[in-house]
Amino acid sequence: MLRRLRHALLSVLLITTGLAIVAPPAAQALPGSFQKQVVFSGLTNPTNIEFASDGRVFVAEKSGLIKVFDSLTDTTPAVYADLRTQVHNFWDRGLLGMALHPNFPADPRIYVLYSYDAVPGGSAPRWGTAGATADPCPTPPGATGDGCLITGRLSALAPSGGSVVETPLITDWCQQHPSHSVGDLKFGPDGMLYASGGDGASFNFADYGQDNLTSSDVTPDNPCGDPPSPVGTALSPPAAEGGALRSQDLRTSGDPAGLNGSIIRIDPDTGAAAPGNPNAGSADPNAARIIAYGQRNPFRITVRPGTNEIWAGEVGWNTYEEINRIASPTGPVSNFGWPCYEGPARQGGYDNLNLTLCENLYAAGPTAVAQPYFAWNHSSKPAPNDPCPSGGSSSSGVAFHTGGSYPAAYDGALFFSDFSRSCVWVMTKGANGLPDPATVTTFDSGMPAVEVQSGPGGDLFAVDYTNGQVVRYIYANHPPSAVIGASATTGVPPLTVNFTAADSSDADGDPLTFQWDLDGDGELDDSTAITPSFTYTQPGSYAVRLRAGDGHGGQGDATVTINVGNTSPQATINTPSTAFTWAVGDTIAYSGTATDAQDGTIPGSRMVWKLSLLHCPLTCHEHEITSATGTSGSFVAPDHEYPSYLKLSLTATDAQGLTDIKSVVLQPKTVNIGFETSPPGLQIGFNSEQSVTPFVRTVIAGSHNSISAPSPQSADGFTHTFASWSDGGAISHNITASANATYTATFERAQAPDGLVAAYGMDEGAGTAVADSSGKGNAGTAASTTWSTTGKFGKALSFNGTSSWVTVADSGSLHLTDGMTLEAWVRPTSVTGWRTVLMKEFGADLAYALMGSGSSGPAAFVYTSGGTANAPAATNLPLNTWSHVAATYDGASLRLYVNGVVADSNTMSGNLRTGTSPLRIGGNSGSGEYFSGLIDEVRVYNRALTPAQIATDMNTPVGPQGPPDTQPPTAPGPLTATGGPGSTQLVWTPATDNVGVTGYTVHRSATAGFTPSGANQVGSATGPSFIDSGVAPGTYYYRVVAFDGASNTGPPSNEVSAVVTQPPTVSGLVAAYGMNASTGAAVADTSGNGNNGTATAATWTAGKYGQALSFNGTSSWVTVADSGSLHLTDAMTLEAWVRPAGMSGWRTVLMKEFGADLAYAIMSSGSSGVPAAFIYTSSGVNAQAANNLPLNAWSHVAATYDGATLRFYVNGVLVATNPTGGNLRTGTSPLRIGGNSGSGDYFSGLIDEVRVYNKVLTPAQIATDMNTPVS
Repeated sequence: MLRRLRHALLSVLLITTGLAIVAPPAAQALPGSFQKQVVFSGLTNPTNIEFASDGRVFVAEKSGLIKVFDSLTDTTPAVYADLRTQVHNFWDRGLLGMALHPNFPADPRIYVLYSYDAVPGGSAPRWGTAGATADPCPTPPGATGDGCLITGRLSALAPSGGSVVETPLITDWCQQHPSHSVGDLKFGPDGMLYASGGDGASFNFADYGQDNLTSSDVTPDNPCGDPPSPVGTALSPPAAEGGALRSQDLRTSGDPAGLNGSIIRIDPDTGAAAPGNPNAGSADPNAARIIAYGQRNPFRITVRPGTNEIWAGEVGWNTYEEINRIASPTGPVSNFGWPCYEGPARQGGYDNLNLTLCENLYAAGPTAVAQPYFAWNHSSKPAPNDPCPSGGSSSSGVAFHTGGSYPAAYDGALFFSDFSRSCVWVMTKGANGLPDPATVTTFDSGMPAVEVQSGPGGDLFAVDYTNGQVVRYIYANHPPSAVIGASATTGVPPLTVNFTAADSSDADGDPLTFQWDLDGDGELDDSTAITPSFTYTQPGSYAVRLRAGDGHGGQGDATVTINVGNTSPQATINTPSTAFTWAVGDTIAYSGTATDAQDGTIPGSRMVWKLSLLHCPLTCHEHEITSATGTSGSFVAPDHEYPSYLKLSLTATDAQGLTDIKSVVLQPKTVNIGFETSPPGLQIGFNSEQSVTPFVRTVIAGSHNSISAPSPQSADGFTHTFASWSDGGAISHNITASANATYTATFERAQAPDGLVAAYGMDEGAGTAVADSSGKGNAGTAASTTWSTTGKFGKALSFNGTSSWVTVADSGSLHLTDGMTLEAWVRPTSVTGWRTVLMKEFGADLAYALMGSGSSGPAAFVYTSGGTANAPAATNLPLNTWSHVAATYDGASLRLYVNGVVADSNTMSGNLRTGTSPLRIGGNSGSGEYFSGLIDEVRVYNRALTPAQIATDMNTPVGPQGPPDTQPPTAPGPLTATGGPGSTQLVWTPATDNVGVTGYTVHRSATAGFTPSGANQVGSATGPSFIDSGVAPGTYYYRVVAFDGASNTGPPSNEVSAVVTQPPTVSGLVAAYGMNASTGAAVADTSGNGNNGTATAATWTAGKYGQALSFNGTSSWVTVADSGSLHLTDAMTLEAWVRPAGMSGWRTVLMKEFGADLAYAIMSSGSSGVPAAFIYTSSGVNAQAANNLPLNAWSHVAATYDGATLRFYVNGVLVATNPTGGNLRTGTSPLRIGGNSGSGDYFSGLIDEVRVYNKVLTPAQIATDMNTPVS
């Protein structure tokens, strides 16, 4: 190593009888025989450590420097690489991730992940100066104003010709705000490289891309160009997809996927998606890379030994920190829910905003997101008797113990850290081999780690960012305690100093050896004596170090500084003073001086200023913002949550390296913001929280905060919808807290939806009266029930399963005829036998009913002039879990919905019979059939609701209503249309409504100036975009109409035109069905071969991509007439996405019939319940899987035949083969989807994206189809 003079400031001096005694600081108590040993010190903001097999150790510093030590005992590192020009080292940005190639040093590449000081498409440095250690973010745009826009970069470094060459692999991760930047790098046992990155959004307010705080366009509004608006246009709810919502970008189709908030798996040679990734076949390179998303800041990742599992430490907002587990990187992509969820719960600040991306995720239910493996609340402690403080939190490290000298109890244990709490915990493994959250204990209560890592000998290492150290945790052998005695620490040259190590000790009683660095060159090579002497002949400051060793690998260090002919300088901060207070955006000037007895006035080049922000919710944690050099300067006060304050430090260094540090604490000015509602007692969203009014919050003056009014809300037995804010702002908007103020949100009582004849919110809480909120007067009386405070919304009624019910007297409004919708939220405690949710009795029988359980699951019943019909689900509802059940009848079909998804349907005609018997909830008088559990939010309509309207009811509490809603929505905003091959992309600005827009109908015509009608409707949408696919080439005209929950329709949008072109011909594709019609019976073939189909008894619903068809399992199918292109012979590929709701018996996905038999087919289940492929050449042949498809989950099935072998694939994986030969037989029978005429075998559930080829696709081509919607 190169020798160099090292200067250190003496930190602890105890002067006794003229002898300076220097010992290491007292250690935090560690469990058992663990000891903490400082391995490297003197580092500047270290962030990562990597251990090479040749003994070298690489340490990354946040500035962009990478230092290399020859070994764990080396004390003088060399600079391996200098990336400071490329790195934006500001606030939480910097060089944050590093990994060595698995074959290092044979393959000498080192991979780095850093905040790249360049805007998208630009070059570095954008904000900093080439070669500078610290970088600024000027105002404008301001760090917490419009933000200094940068990107993230992942590169490979390799030595070449005496220097290090950087090869960028990925530049992405658009970042507007100064935190939640890039994250970590790790290699998996599969040889692939894993990387993580944060959302790059604001940490002060709920950020959806609305930030337009300054009039400057240095950073434009919506700088990352997130949909639905271009760069330069601030976004607004509900369609916004910017800010933190970039973490959900994989769920959007309007733009290429970004990598924010994701974990990716890539080929380390190319940066492209690794083979086997869930979306490896995607045409979008980022979508192909992503294996997990929906994360705020997965700052650190690790691999569980012996597996391919990826574990991530996720930094939350103000409530939860998380540890997340990705069990299979090549399995389905995991969505951890941010910003819609934080920890295990909805994130209140974003939930309030009614953002489409979040609302759709909520509607999909809690299973749509991956739950954290472990989460700790900011106000709680992860471990019993935990000495670490609570309050501020930031998950900062995860590492598994990989074996070594630690006790057996630590085998497979997970260590994890929290930088804000300066704490490390350990979670030991349970009986299943996974870390057991019940075993969490405190490991070290004094370690501000930004990375924990398993290193040599299996020992745990921690990177101490605050103190510039790397520490090692060793077990069993206690390291020595080194103590230096010095006869003098200052004097004029020549100065002879007598040293002693006699006070050093070892807890194990081991004999000690000593190594001294007496000349301050960093090398322990000057003496091995207990009492050496040294004469200093030249002025200077010398860092003398003693290392004591115990012969068993334990070592302890102590350092003392000998100042020869030199004294420390004296620094003075002239301005600002401690009396100074600041507001966000204030320019704060600073100035200072420094003098030295030997040097005189210290020049500005040796005066370094550091600005930090300390956030103190309960305990304080520090964010280093920036630094500067000089005698004076200024900075702009940043924005942050209160309580916070600024600390400005000045470090003066003399010519010999002695330093003096002075600091001044600067408190902010504060204002109080009050919140009220009319009527009082409703909830308001403020930044990350949602609280009941009235309430007051203290914030920093000039701070920017988000406020929102959740709508609708229930209070005093009524439902209320947002009307206005006292400041005139939108339902969700940002405010600047310049002075004390009170904001009032005014709500209006909601109006009853069209056709609602009975509605029970079950919110009385006492007595036997059950109020009807529909305004129809159909109040009920409860018997043998009890009130529960834990309803789906508010309270609920509890039914005992033997005698409880609610009786509603007969009335004319309950006499339903040709239309009906029944709805309820239920939480059953038993599903054995028949259990009534709702029944309109007819003597001892029924007119209509909704059952919570029956012969196979929940069921709907009607009795009409045409007879009786039922629609049963194939599986029971889960116990002790809330489920939404609904039934509709439209005079032609009876449909049952479970959690908004069609579970079954049945054809029926005629009017419902009517009589004078009562309506019952929870039981019936004919046969009892009492419900056991909770029932809430019961509704009865005299019309059939659409699936979108049912979904709205699912998420809206019942409340007594005012006059009916007769006010239509406004026209949708400017509509734009972009034509393409076989489709048109439509985007518009959302309409507004006094209650709320439920959805939109989309209309198309070949003639300009047309009027929207049911005849020209081509689809519907719940949000402000739509893809009209399967369209023939030509010029088309479009308009969009908004409707609300009361079926009021507004005026149409502007008319736009689009030119649809001929889709490229896909070789061998003879039929392709995207199932995107949304209405009607026509099922378009987009292959260009004209094999269009006709749907019977099937309904349209949301699909795998766009729309899908729902099949009832008893009579639904799609019929495609025979054609020559469907006559496959010696080559075939069949594909479909399926979401089965029932698996009993034979279920047809796709079949080319041959009389009463088949030519080729895919079945989702057969005699043994498993999916299979079938062909008939000279005889019948099948290839069947070993396992069932999962219920109510999407699976991809595919079959190929090449004239020699039949192959069957599930989710792209080959699961069965069968050798055979000959040509497939051909005939004139039709192709069927969802059933067949020979034996029925009707499919139950959803089918989407069906393709038929007259050639054999490779597994890679099948994978591409899996991830590509039918055009």
